[in-house]
Amino acid sequence: MGSHHDHLQEALDSLKETRVRMTPQRHAILEFLFSAPSHPTADEIYKALESKFPNMSVATVYNNLRVFKEAGLVRELTYGDSSSRFDSNMSDHYHVICQDCGKIVDFHYPGLNEVETLAEHVTGFDINDHRLEVYGTCGDCQKHKKH
Repeated sequence: MGSHHDHLQEALDSLKETRVRMTPQRHAILEFLFSAPSHPTADEIYKALESKFPNMSVATVYNNLRVFKEAGLVRELTYGDSSSRFDSNMSDHYHVICQDCGKIVDFHYPGLNEVETLAEHVTGFDINDHRLEVYGTCGDCQKHKKH
């Protein structure tokens, strides 16, 4: 399993192939995404980088995230009505979500592809994706509850 630095380098290389111009802001956003242990929202990315790039707007962050998404470098996670979070881990994995603070943690489990096959068979749909969300209370929130 390579470090996030290797993944960042691969992402930068594949962007070159799609002829996406690498601006300092773009680089910083990607770097933040690949080093963030959480799945940041566009707002969190903006807040983390605004001191470095005082002239960067939230719109810039959103636009770049869209570019990265189209290039297949990040995926957008939309849960309920809260703002989208962005995940730079494109391998197959699922998410465990804290119902109190909204933290999302990656959870690796063999892909449930037979679910897609069965769904296709039963409904006649042409299935192209699925996602599994597991809900609970994270360790930090459990500690707060006990006090």
